[in-house]
Amino acid sequence: MPDFDDEDEGTKKLDRKYNFARRKPVREKLTALYTEIQTGYQEQDTRAADIRDFWDIYNCELSDRQFYSGNSQIFVPAVYNAVNARSTRFSNQIFPVSSRHIEVLSTDPTLPRALCALGEHYIAKADLRNLVPALVMSGDIEGHYNVYVSWSTSSRHVIQKTKKPIETEAGPSIGEVEDIEEIEIKSSHPVVEVIPDTDICVLPATADSLEEAIQSGGSVTILRRWSKTKIRQMISEGLIDKAEGEALLGEMSNEESGGKPNRPKDAASAAGVKIEGNDRWALVYETWSMVETPDGARLCQTFYGGPDQVLSCHRNPLWCDRLPLISAPVKKVAGSFKGRSQVQPVASFQYFINDMMNEGADSASYSMLPIVMTDPEKNPRVGSMVLNLAAVWETSPKDTQFAAFPQLWKDALAIVGEGVQSIFQALGVNPAMITGERANSRPTQAQIANEQQVDILTTADAVSVIEHGILTPMLLLFMEMDYQYRDAAIMVRQYGELGAGVDMEEIPPLQMDHRFSFRWYGVEAARNAQQIQQQIALTNVIRGVPPEMYQGYKLNMGPVLANAVEAAFGPRLGRLVFEDMRSQLSVDPQKENAMLMDGISVMVHPLDDHKLHMQVHSEAMQMGDPAGVIREHLIFHTQALMQAAQAQAAVMAPRPGVGGPTPAGGGGPRIGAQPDASRPAQQPPGAVPQDQMMGQGPAMPRRM
Repeated sequence: MPDFDDEDEGTKKLDRKYNFARRKPVREKLTALYTEIQTGYQEQDTRAADIRDFWDIYNCELSDRQFYSGNSQIFVPAVYNAVNARSTRFSNQIFPVSSRHIEVLSTDPTLPRALCALGEHYIAKADLRNLVPALVMSGDIEGHYNVYVSWSTSSRHVIQKTKKPIETEAGPSIGEVEDIEEIEIKSSHPVVEVIPDTDICVLPATADSLEEAIQSGGSVTILRRWSKTKIRQMISEGLIDKAEGEALLGEMSNEESGGKPNRPKDAASAAGVKIEGNDRWALVYETWSMVETPDGARLCQTFYGGPDQVLSCHRNPLWCDRLPLISAPVKKVAGSFKGRSQVQPVASFQYFINDMMNEGADSASYSMLPIVMTDPEKNPRVGSMVLNLAAVWETSPKDTQFAAFPQLWKDALAIVGEGVQSIFQALGVNPAMITGERANSRPTQAQIANEQQVDILTTADAVSVIEHGILTPMLLLFMEMDYQYRDAAIMVRQYGELGAGVDMEEIPPLQMDHRFSFRWYGVEAARNAQQIQQQIALTNVIRGVPPEMYQGYKLNMGPVLANAVEAAFGPRLGRLVFEDMRSQLSVDPQKENAMLMDGISVMVHPLDDHKLHMQVHSEAMQMGDPAGVIREHLIFHTQALMQAAQAQAAVMAPRPGVGGPTPAGGGGPRIGAQPDASRPAQQPPGAVPQDQMMGQGPAMPRRM
């Protein structure tokens, strides 16, 4: 262990910004680690060059990989269409229409609802709906998913109007005067960044995960390109040493140091943004590794500005001591941490169909120009035979003949079409994922069923990797960062009808790693359409089983019905159709009085003690009701009392002509009835036919 002095042992032990690179033994080890990192990046130079070619293919940029060099410069967007189709399909599967993405498992029956609302709030603030398509696209092209999670805090200083009492020397205030004041509004939320795979180096490269690489004595490094503003910000926050940072500012360059490709610059160039001239940045290595501290080996974050320039080395800023980098391969390759690009097997096909298309385009251009053959000895007026309207050629028809260039473009288009289909097949893209794929043909029922089944299986396999490898760990990191950075309760919008049934819940700081388990639920929510249909049928069977046949168990149909209603109507409308009485908690009437006196209209909850509320509100009304909201609130309480009395009378009274209580099931389907194709009237609208249900093997529709 390094020889730390007493000051370090006592005061610097828990300081996560303390720079351990000031100690000579630590600095020597970090310098040796830098050499290993450089070697690691050099060993993956071939992979980085291939990935750059794959991005050129996606961006439809011709390169020196083409064999044919002619007049036409056409790029067939086969890989571009396939990757976009996969990105769209997978993103829609991950983010279902119901807008429910989180599942929280807890022993506490009250907090999961609030935690779900908090998680959905952070998902919206991090703009994951627009980020995941870019993540899927990068994974297909680079073969690996990489995201970096950080926390952002911002503030705004706004002006608002206030009313202040007019104070006099004689006594109490005699009125109010309008004034303005400035208040600060703070906003904090997680930020998710997609990291290019070429910017990440994991040592050893054979590790199965980032945690295994670090625990085995290796490292995880991310290439950072910092501007002068970013360097000054890091110095002011104490994350890098001031002297080292000032030295780095003096060495700023706009060259790509060490030949490392600049993916952000390439992406901006592909989007039409040209960065040159004043584009100055510093190439910095952000390395995560185990470093000896006064408490032993700890996970530390190190910034390198060069071989002998350690900008800083400090403890992991996150209290949870997790890596902010989340990484997973698209398809696991045995013996390697990084995955294989999905574009690599079809890259040669893309180059081939580009050549065929350009040859066919040149052939089409030539075929539009007729070939005129003439004998110059028998036709001395060749120079005057200019093609024009109503031109007269003074020559014998036998001396001049016309010929046509072979129409090779037809064969070229056929070859290109076969190549595109091969690329789609290799990337798992079926006609159901391509817009207008079968605009001129009508597929059979068997073809549609087969395509739907292939689409479901392909999508489920791909999105499960993103769900388990990226999104679920990201949710856990969101909550742990919330525990660290959020000091006060925040108000988040809970599920409900906009403007009507919306609850604003106060979320206390999370108890980290205690009683809670988070999981991304969006994939299952979109995948369970058939499962919900089977649940409805099973529910109809269960309700007919007498209680004495399942002794020791209690039948609670509430969660089943809530799940089915929410899946059918969505979280906003479903919450109004099937109400949760636990969420309709009564509010103290004194708190309601405070809001009513400020002119804020307050809803009347069904669980309110209406008589007590009316008494308290009547006392407050005697002090004045200039806005009339207290009188309105009292009217709502009176109506709620009348509705409760009518509902109780309706339950006690028998139905006309029956003389008995309403039978269980409310006149629904027969107990034990199952949806069957021979009786289509029993199936709900939009149900999946029985011959298209997902089973253990491939299912084919019956012959109509």
